[in-house]
Amino acid sequence: MEDGQYRLLDARPLDPGEPESVPRAPRRRKARRKGSARPEATGGDRRATYADLGRTVLERVIELGREAAEAVAAADHLRREVKENKAARVDAEQRASRLFERVKELETKLEMAEVNLRTVLTAARGRGATAAPADSEMEAVLRILKGPTGAPAPSGGDGGPEEAAGE
Repeated sequence: MEDGQYRLLDARPLDPGEPESVPRAPRRRKARRKGSARPEATGGDRRATYADLGRTVLERVIELGREAAEAVAAADHLRREVKENKAARVDAEQRASRLFERVKELETKLEMAEVNLRTVLTAARGRGATAAPADSEMEAVLRILKGPTGAPAPSGGDGGPEEAAGE
């Protein structure tokens, strides 16, 4: 080859039966050594091969698989957190409902105590007493106010001072 063109070696035409090209013996493949790096892998300007493409695709698939697994794990974690938060919310709502009922109960108890106190004071004034109510009357009022929730109110009568003093 000269100047990028083929050079004609013989100008005579081919004889009949003469092959156009000379056959040559096929090349023998070099035996690969186990564990050694490819010699063409060291060159920085070598061309990409299908093996390189396959390797790159597999690495990307593995990377995407890892990302998907992380996303699934995060979703499971968030699902558990939502479940726990929902359970905590339900518990808080139940507790708030119980406390609301307790407040209503205590308000009712307070109203009853006020009515009883007014009755005691009215009865004390009705007797002509101008002094403060007696200690027994105050103890009866305190007993009503400090009584445990759900304890039955003193039974019978109109809650007058005679009953309070008799307890």
